[in-house]
Amino acid sequence: MTLSEVAAVTELSPAVARRCLHTLVELGYVGRKGKQFLLTPEVMGFASAFIESMNLEEVVRPYLQEVRDKTGDSTSLAVLSELDILYLVHVSTARKIRLVAGFGTRFPAYPTSLGRVLLAHQSEERIEAYLTEAKYQNFTDKTVTSKSELRKLLKQCKREGFASVQDQLDYGIVSVAVPVFDSHGEILAAINCSTATTRINQEEMVETRLPLLRQAARDIEAELRQYPILVHSIESATS
Repeated sequence: MTLSEVAAVTELSPAVARRCLHTLVELGYVGRKGKQFLLTPEVMGFASAFIESMNLEEVVRPYLQEVRDKTGDSTSLAVLSELDILYLVHVSTARKIRLVAGFGTRFPAYPTSLGRVLLAHQSEERIEAYLTEAKYQNFTDKTVTSKSELRKLLKQCKREGFASVQDQLDYGIVSVAVPVFDSHGEILAAINCSTATTRINQEEMVETRLPLLRQAARDIEAELRQYPILVHSIESATS
């Protein structure tokens, strides 16, 4: 990005943006090519420090791994980050047809099962703000982009306690997700199973995977109650 683009996105004056960028260049987190600034690999240190300090993967992975081993599906834990879902833990499958995701991966919330679960348990004010601010895109000819339809789907998700999507973010991908709550009953994260429609259809996905995911969510909730600092870190990152 150029200096003017950075200033516009961050809502800083060009002078302040310039000072910040020059500091980041000196620290090695940002490089410069002509008039453009770019991130360097050094920024990965932030991600590594976050993972190591939180230890979230060590706490959550065994339960997602168990679901993956029983189903052959990819499993993930994600949180809501502004208009996107942000993956914090991902257990992949070796199958060729899969949605590529890993720690730090972002997808728009509205076409994903994880996103719909996370949105469904927000306040009415935040849901309306999301529906107003989201940048809608037809990833497939089945992607739901209607605000009224999404509103109905979110209400259904909260009522039923899960969300399931097929061919929304990409063709040939089906998934189901459930919420993970903190000790106060507030939405903390969501976990899901994701696989190819050549293996299983959406109805079978819900029927066979939902009980496993709900048990994994209960186990993760119980585990996280032993790590209040970890929960607070997740909540702070998504507030």
